[in-house]
Amino acid sequence: MKYLCLIYYDEQLVDAMTDEQWQALVARCLACGERLRASGHMLAGEPLQSVRTARTVRVREGTASVVDGPFAETREQLAGFYLIEAADQAEAEAIAATIPPASLGSIEVRPLRQLPQR
Repeated sequence: MKYLCLIYYDEQLVDAMTDEQWQALVARCLACGERLRASGHMLAGEPLQSVRTARTVRVREGTASVVDGPFAETREQLAGFYLIEAADQAEAEAIAATIPPASLGSIEVRPLRQLPQR
């Protein structure tokens, strides 16, 4: 089954890191991705740019509106994702616990929903 692991953390924590701390985190993330690919669990993954670059699009009564920023104000921001394959929720959660930014914030684990074939 496929699961999306959404990475959340407070961007201010990352902004406050030294270059050395940031490079160490990036190295751990890259190693984690390589390990998950080698095990067959990693399907895709990407970091996101800062929440400062986000725009939210809504369509109401056929009219689109675009506003700066994310949909909701929170202390933690969506920073990236891993799309993984796991046997079940427990295995997906165990994999999520190995994703390095979990030590900065949280990893939301959600199963993907299969839409019916047409």
